[in-house]
Amino acid sequence: NIMIEVVRRVAREIFIPFAVGGGIRTVEDMREVLLAGAEKVSVNSAAVKNPDLIAQGAQAFGSQCIVLGMDVKKVPVSPQIPSGYEIYINGGRTPMGIDALWWAQEAVRLGAGEICLNSIDADGTQEGYELNLTRMISEAVPIPVIASGGAGVPEHLYEVLTQAKADAALIASMVHYGTYTIPAIKEYLQQRGLKMRLLW
Repeated sequence: NIMIEVVRRVAREIFIPFAVGGGIRTVEDMREVLLAGAEKVSVNSAAVKNPDLIAQGAQAFGSQCIVLGMDVKKVPVSPQIPSGYEIYINGGRTPMGIDALWWAQEAVRLGAGEICLNSIDADGTQEGYELNLTRMISEAVPIPVIASGGAGVPEHLYEVLTQAKADAALIASMVHYGTYTIPAIKEYLQQRGLKMRLLW
């Protein structure tokens, strides 16, 4: 279940937009999270099981509030998975036999306003994002795509934002472990020609 009190506490402490995911299964769950102070809600497994959840959320709160989380793994190309990338749910443990490219486009049709695209293969490796997957989805949908999974050095962000055409990049380990700071990463990207909002 959603930790609503944690959402409220985060909203009191930070002054940047944030999205909440995990345990959101109904429009009422979405409403509760948004009223607690989140700007967006992220749905993943629940949306795969019940795609109407995307449409219902978009109708109730606007597409800009609905982020589709996608956990994707590279698999052999087949008639069922023509892109070679399959959707997994339950934290990347359960294959669904759904083509990732089709699901991204279907989510847009249903009303998703943003996609957070996580590569199961790259996640946690710190060896770089899955550029082919990210480029494929970014080129196929008209909404922002956030690349997730694999960031280890600032160069990886530059690659995914340029070569793979991601609109944003999610980072975790490289800052959580103190290897890099957010200001340093943004400064690097600025020097490489990507416009950054530098506040420091």
